[in-house]
Amino acid sequence: MSWALAAGLPAAAGPVADALERPALVLKNPRNALVLSAARAGQQRVVVGERGVILRQAEARGPWQQVASPVSTTLTTVRFADDRHGVAVGHGGAVLVTRDGGQQWTLQLDGRRLAKLALEAAQAGADPVLLRDAERLVADGPDKPFLDAHMWDAQRLLVVGAYGIAMASDNGGVHWTSWMGRLPNPRGNHLYAVRQRGERVLIAGEQGLALLSVDGGNSFKALKTPYAGSWFTAEMLADDVYVLAGLRGNVWMTRDGGGTWAQMANPMPASIVASARDAQGQALFVNQAGFVLALSEQGLRPVNKTAWPTPTGVLIDGSTWLALGAQGPIELNEQGERF
Repeated sequence: MSWALAAGLPAAAGPVADALERPALVLKNPRNALVLSAARAGQQRVVVGERGVILRQAEARGPWQQVASPVSTTLTTVRFADDRHGVAVGHGGAVLVTRDGGQQWTLQLDGRRLAKLALEAAQAGADPVLLRDAERLVADGPDKPFLDAHMWDAQRLLVVGAYGIAMASDNGGVHWTSWMGRLPNPRGNHLYAVRQRGERVLIAGEQGLALLSVDGGNSFKALKTPYAGSWFTAEMLADDVYVLAGLRGNVWMTRDGGGTWAQMANPMPASIVASARDAQGQALFVNQAGFVLALSEQGLRPVNKTAWPTPTGVLIDGSTWLALGAQGPIELNEQGERF
């Protein structure tokens, strides 16, 4: 995810704790806020970003309206399971849930509760590393951001983030279970992206980390990847066909579930910060230089002719794109040209 390039980590636990208790400010020009992630909720679009901002667009190319947010911590990712049920995650271990298409949001998890749950899970087990890490979470306070989320349906969801934090819920965020004990991540590497296809769940992170489950998330194994840098995003193109992308424009593909990997040609060495899929399932990647790159058998090719500034992501929505960045959500056509 592009949080690392656009928002960064909070410097101290104190201000983050305060921001978890303080609703987002009403902005004079919310349309121009720094935004990091977007999702469709039926006919609507929902965008989240800096200082807890949540924007909602009721119809294509309509006006953007700011929605009340219970936190003023930066929100890094928003996902929807259907037209009503969604989740937004961000700094301070914040997890917000909506059940009405993004009109109202409720804080369902934060870094303090996360640390308590992780400690309880570690104390119930016998892994000294998990116990050490959980005790550190408690001591540090709520300063760890969630960086990505996935919803199987309205009830089941998974959120992952910095320092290996991973929490899951089976009832729409009311109760949470730590998944950190399931993940072979002894160094506590950051987890940037989570993707799901059928019973397979893929998690990508820093230092070449890639974790795969083939049983719906009950257990994970570490995949041996050919690059030791960070993977900021991932896509699952078929049951055993995955793409990892990240630092310095590295994009690698496996066609056998992670057994072997091939590097995809990329004319731009800029870091890949996000990815999306179009209606035909085509994988598109956004790089730090402000270009969308389409993936083919020959490698990646830039789609837009003109870069947009400070890119953080893109939402592919039919024949239009919603480009995300420091200038707010920007409408583009399929050639990447601004409307």
